[in-house]
Amino acid sequence: MAFVGTHERSLDDKGRLVLPARFRSHFSGVVYLSPGDGCISLWPSERFDLMVASVEEKIRSGELEPNVRRGVSSGSVEVSPDAQGRVMLPERLRAFARLEHEVVVCGAIDRIEIWNPATWTEMASELDRLVVDAFVNTGGI
Repeated sequence: MAFVGTHERSLDDKGRLVLPARFRSHFSGVVYLSPGDGCISLWPSERFDLMVASVEEKIRSGELEPNVRRGVSSGSVEVSPDAQGRVMLPERLRAFARLEHEVVVCGAIDRIEIWNPATWTEMASELDRLVVDAFVNTGGI
């Protein structure tokens, strides 16, 4: 399944996020949170494993330096959604992404991303242009 769509959510007083209903079945058991590009990335276990395998391959081929492995592993956290579909967002990651009470949850094909609404709004204004440019310049993605 490709994760698509954008949802506005609120964190509860304990820093928990209720996952959008359409995503919940893909985030059962152990899932992974990691720092993203100004956001928090939430990965299903199998997709996280694929990302880690890609990092390892790129380290072996020289495309990435070995410290990337340390950054990915030390910055990521294993969590498990509770019965209500809530995921605890650790304070360290909330601070990294500047998350307070309101958040934007968006699909990012192989994961979902959790954004500060102001950061999302600033960045989202460029998304349409980037997608159009990618299609025009490559004849389709």
